[in-house]
Amino acid sequence: MLTLGIETSCDETAAAVLEDGVNLRSNVIASQHDIHSKYGGIVPELAGRSHIDKIHFIIREALQQAEVSLDEIDLIAVTQGPGLVGSLLVGLNTAKGLAYATQKPMIGVNHLEGHLLAIFLQEPVEFPFVGLIVSGGHTDLYRVNGFGDYQVLGRSRDDAAGESFDKVAKMLGWGYPGGPIVEARAREGDANAHAFPRAWLEKGSLDFSFSGLKTAVRTAIAKRGGSHGKGLSDADIAAGFQDAVVEVLITKALMACEQQGLKRLVLTGGVAANGYLRQRLREAAQPRNVTCHVPKPILCTDNAAMIACAGYFRFQHAPPEASELLRLDAHANFTV
Repeated sequence: MLTLGIETSCDETAAAVLEDGVNLRSNVIASQHDIHSKYGGIVPELAGRSHIDKIHFIIREALQQAEVSLDEIDLIAVTQGPGLVGSLLVGLNTAKGLAYATQKPMIGVNHLEGHLLAIFLQEPVEFPFVGLIVSGGHTDLYRVNGFGDYQVLGRSRDDAAGESFDKVAKMLGWGYPGGPIVEARAREGDANAHAFPRAWLEKGSLDFSFSGLKTAVRTAIAKRGGSHGKGLSDADIAAGFQDAVVEVLITKALMACEQQGLKRLVLTGGVAANGYLRQRLREAAQPRNVTCHVPKPILCTDNAAMIACAGYFRFQHAPPEASELLRLDAHANFTV
């Protein structure tokens, strides 16, 4: 069975062709970083326009790389939310048009479900497991009991981890996207040069909070001209900030495993491409006998392969009639 995946939730225009849910035939991603970098963040209207310009070329390229025609596609899976409304509409309307023209079934996929299931494009993971999604817009912990069966364990109460990386990079004048820049500069700094706070919240809570850490970074930048912060470099700030984020993420994820009595943990989402986070998580999990599963970086960032994967498995459980559209609600079919 061939699934065409389409992803336009934010600032990546992506299409992929997946065979039988796990065999990736193509995975094409067009980034908009050059468009948004000059503004220090994503401009929704520009993102939507870029998707309009690129979507048909990206789909055509995905089909060509997979060496299949549109008529050979059995299912169209598309991101239905969450995301930027204008960006989502481009992908949804494109998918609707293709489904109508070809009389093929179309299925809407929750973007977060795509992230949770991206690991299956790389390796099988036994259910149930704890899933930690760390991206620009979300920092969420789930208990994943099976395909389509997810239980929220914790989530960010304010800034997402990825959003905090972007804002800290902007404070330091490093541009957008901030995650890769902060990670690179942090390698040159001393994580112990300044004691940044960790927000643990209530005892036993699996929620996250990074707004206070972001404020602490701003304060450190402002004060380093005085005696209190003398000698504190940009790299030191990046290293200390990154270490604080990573420590909280790892502690909460392993706490979730302990509370749920599970020994399998999946780390996913754009920030999961961070090498320091991946390394520290594996080091912390090993003595606790927790097995960590992390997709390759290309499968962590927003991509259509994960949407095709989630769409395929959802279709197997509840296939719609040919050309029938599922209810396109951002939270449809995704229990939270």
